[in-house]
Amino acid sequence: MRRVLKAAVAALITAACLITAGPSASAAPPAPRHAVAESPPPAPRQGVADPASAPSADPIGSLGAVSASAALLASVPDPERSPEGANDFGCKPTAAHPYPVVLVHGTADNAYGGWSGLAPVLKSAGYCVFALNYGESKPHALLKATAHIPDSARELAAYVDRVRAATGAKKVDLVGHSQGGGLMPQWYLRFDGGAAKVHQLVGISPSSHGTTGTGLVHVIDAVTDVAGHAGKPLGLDSPAFKDQTIGSPVVQQLYAKGDTEPGVDYTNIVTRTDLIVTPYTNQFLTAGPGASVDNILLQRVCPLDLTGHIGVTYDPNVYRLVLNALDPAHAEPVRCALMPVPV
Repeated sequence: MRRVLKAAVAALITAACLITAGPSASAAPPAPRHAVAESPPPAPRQGVADPASAPSADPIGSLGAVSASAALLASVPDPERSPEGANDFGCKPTAAHPYPVVLVHGTADNAYGGWSGLAPVLKSAGYCVFALNYGESKPHALLKATAHIPDSARELAAYVDRVRAATGAKKVDLVGHSQGGGLMPQWYLRFDGGAAKVHQLVGISPSSHGTTGTGLVHVIDAVTDVAGHAGKPLGLDSPAFKDQTIGSPVVQQLYAKGDTEPGVDYTNIVTRTDLIVTPYTNQFLTAGPGASVDNILLQRVCPLDLTGHIGVTYDPNVYRLVLNALDPAHAEPVRCALMPVPV
């Protein structure tokens, strides 16, 4: 058991070092549409689903970051492995859930590492679930989503077309983490025709607007350059890191005409304890013409949820927020699970 925990911690530290970090800010987002806080013992308020009512694939319970690291380690023998419940290309959407859900993992992760918690929850809720691996710097790299963001967006475009062709759906819902909920799918929506094929983008700790890296962006860029060259055989050559820093050419081009695309709904699930995409308020979007935005601060829903950037995709409170975003007509009140690890 000690060896397993040491390996999990080592993987967690590696992931944290590979991604830029920075401090949180103090501003609060606009009030969310369907995420109202409930902190027991007070009675739940309207609009947020109960995490106890859906299955959880989190084997560690409240230690989301440990679960994320354990899932990534489990994918070492097969980095292309699909998470449970995902990538059944024979699945046909139902009238209740007409949009297939495409899960988009974050930087220096893969589909199994990112979505072994949420994918089976969505599948059990009746969705057709798909999860792609993208952005490899070398074939079958363990840590993916390291390529130049416009290149990865083209991979997402091809994958969405494949899902639409297999399922017969006109549009999909995208649920993504970090890069996968922020700059990369937003680039796809704006520049690769994605707005006509996507109903909603749900971003979990999305890398929208880039990160300050605690004011050390240039130092971080230099470090990732060295790490990229040294670790290229391991797939660590990572243009995506630079693309996600504040002021990068990708960030400037993407947001030159606003945050959103007409016809797309955006939901952003943001944690105040995020030390990767900083300040955390960068993750909020402003709705432009023909689009809607729901900015949800996790601590407004569950004040005792301290989950940070790495563990957020293994947070049962986040599962419920995602389910509510995908099906707001059937949102349910939340009972907040305690998440005490701010990583």
